[in-house]
Amino acid sequence: MSKRDYYEVLGISKNANNKEIKQAYRKLAIKYHPDRNPGNNEAEEKFKEAAEAYEVLSNPEKKSRYDQFGHQGMSGSRGFGGNMNMEDIFDQFGDIFGGFGGGFSGGFGGSSRNRSIKGSNLRIRIKLNLKEISEEVTKKIKIKRLCPDENTQYGVCNVCNGTGGVTKIANTILGQMQTTTTCSNCNGTGKIIINKSPNSDSQGMIQKEELTEISIPAGVSEGMQLKIRNKGNYPPFDGSPGDLLVLIEEENHTELIREGVNIHYDLYISIPEAILGCNVEIPTISGKAKITIPSGVQSGKILRLKSKGIPSIEVNKKGDLLVHINIWTPNNLTSEQQSFFKKNLQSNEFLPNPKNEKSFFEKVKEMFN
Repeated sequence: MSKRDYYEVLGISKNANNKEIKQAYRKLAIKYHPDRNPGNNEAEEKFKEAAEAYEVLSNPEKKSRYDQFGHQGMSGSRGFGGNMNMEDIFDQFGDIFGGFGGGFSGGFGGSSRNRSIKGSNLRIRIKLNLKEISEEVTKKIKIKRLCPDENTQYGVCNVCNGTGGVTKIANTILGQMQTTTTCSNCNGTGKIIINKSPNSDSQGMIQKEELTEISIPAGVSEGMQLKIRNKGNYPPFDGSPGDLLVLIEEENHTELIREGVNIHYDLYISIPEAILGCNVEIPTISGKAKITIPSGVQSGKILRLKSKGIPSIEVNKKGDLLVHINIWTPNNLTSEQQSFFKKNLQSNEFLPNPKNEKSFFEKVKEMFN
């Protein structure tokens, strides 16, 4: 049997906008909803047909392909195609039914699934130094989270009989309307406490301390938040635990300054060292390193040490260590040192003279040593 045109199914034109497509589908979904048509196979097929049409026409990419190639353009594309059950349709388009008559149930004949509960999240802070940030690190921490007490006994809720929902049938101008609401007695869990442990709270929960390993990737930065799934609090009765949210705090280095993936260091050298050049030891993320300062270096010069910075968390590259040269000028000179510079300034001998026994550079070094 060939499929009907999706626009014909929803009763709209090809120029319909997203709002009109959604309104048309909602109208048909309400009309052919299984709760309004219990045991009606024809209504079920029309409900699925409308959902399939909406799944394609509400997606701009699939709609464009359908407009160009028709149903053949949908082969290999994810669609309902009659293969998805009612649970799948409600999971994907449940928002379509919100706000109508108190809400529909999730299946046929007023059946109701237990309300899926997720526990609350836990939040912690972890401080890292530059070395830890520059390499993947594993931290072992103790966390306290809510867990069900093994000594607490649970039973089936006697109001909803374990379904988690209460179904009501109301007479309206459209006929009988069946609605399902969350059971207030068990909050949709379908369970109640029969025998509570004296150590647990009113919902049968206790706090447990656990040792947890957290793997932190290289390149994280201040304020970044990592999510560790299922390491948060358990919900009462039943359900999946929440997540553990880890907020990264970065410890300041005493000498190095981080800027993104790059590291900056201010190096101060004396006038003789700047004139003659020198070998100096500087701090890096991983320890000490020796670098060579070329002779005649100017204040403000930046020396770049490739790949001595922080790894990028997004791309496969590493930052650099940028060494900023600062020439230290002495504030208090001795009378001998002052005379030396005055003499050379007055005699224009500020540049080295090959005829002299000692060059000017060597004299400066000797003067300040």
